[in-house]
Amino acid sequence: MTLRFLTAGESHGPALTVILEGLPAGLPVDEAALQKELLRRQTGFGSGGRMKIESDRARILSGVMAGVTTGAPIALLIENLDHAHWRNKEVGAFTTPRPGHADLTGAVKYGYGDLRPALERASARETAARVAMGALCKAFLLEFDIHIGGYVSAIGVVDADLSRIPLEERSGLAEENDVRCPDENGAAAMQAAIRQAMQERNTLGGIIEIAAFGLPAGLGSFVQWDRRLDARLGAALLSIPAIKGVEIGPAFENARLPGTQAHDAIRAKGESLVRGSNRAGGLEGGVTNGQPLHLRLAMKPIATTLAPQESVDLANGSETKTTYERSDFCPVPRAVPVCEAMTAFVLADALLEKLGGDSLDEMKPRFDTLRKVSLGDLRMTGKPVTFWPDREDA
Repeated sequence: MTLRFLTAGESHGPALTVILEGLPAGLPVDEAALQKELLRRQTGFGSGGRMKIESDRARILSGVMAGVTTGAPIALLIENLDHAHWRNKEVGAFTTPRPGHADLTGAVKYGYGDLRPALERASARETAARVAMGALCKAFLLEFDIHIGGYVSAIGVVDADLSRIPLEERSGLAEENDVRCPDENGAAAMQAAIRQAMQERNTLGGIIEIAAFGLPAGLGSFVQWDRRLDARLGAALLSIPAIKGVEIGPAFENARLPGTQAHDAIRAKGESLVRGSNRAGGLEGGVTNGQPLHLRLAMKPIATTLAPQESVDLANGSETKTTYERSDFCPVPRAVPVCEAMTAFVLADALLEKLGGDSLDEMKPRFDTLRKVSLGDLRMTGKPVTFWPDREDA
């Protein structure tokens, strides 16, 4: 891996930190753009009370001088304003695990005597650090005119009608409402569904879609399982709390079609090789094919509900009900920038892998010479080839 990051911090601890290593020297860092991404993560219909307390700002501790990356690891710090309410406070025992959370599995794995350490680290609060990291990866990709955007296409049983909205316009339209849905009617229905869930003391999940434009063909590889770009994207996106499914293009719809209808025919348009559809979602054989990358992500309803759920008090073994811990009613709109951030990280890593180099000035000329999806760049010999010829014994 060319690019890597680590986060640290607890939900109610002093701060979150993230270290991003591998970005080249010479990348301008717009701190206002970074803060804008953090603000996007904090806003969305269905969010809980925590977002009224926090006002996330990322402080750059290293790797950037005079507003430009140096090539050294970049360290960012985001203070938890809610920490002041928890510091030196005696907290009651937390021994009843919530179904669907990491409470029980964390206790089994690490042998905790209380469930709170699992809650603190497994919390989606950690994704604020990822969004800050992803903002830097987005800035790197923009230097090559690669754009990433996301939107909500479903919440609960409400599906948006996106059939008449071009893919490249959806993320922009999504930012015009607080459920991040590009379809105005769908957005209103989603808001109503979230309000009903609130009244019922329940939670809702949904579907997030991510699209990337301007990607060159040839990122990723099929030569090893862990170099396939679809595998790398899947791993990164499934690491986000509550994301339980990743679909590349209309994958599940494709699974129900015959092969002649599930793929994108290749046509010649002058020297260029073009497609009339994008059912592959921009990836073939684990490699980008020059079309927009299109991902669909399934996010489950958040595990913490106001309505108690059946569980067991691990301190005495008795069956009981869960106790509410503050959380969102619907985290889906707020998760869009998190999903964008993890997509940006994987794509930035793949581009760095393809281009090589330690500075932006080295990389840009190489990007301009990348092989295109065209007859002129694909020089076929047209001659028969004997693969693995028999060796003559000496």
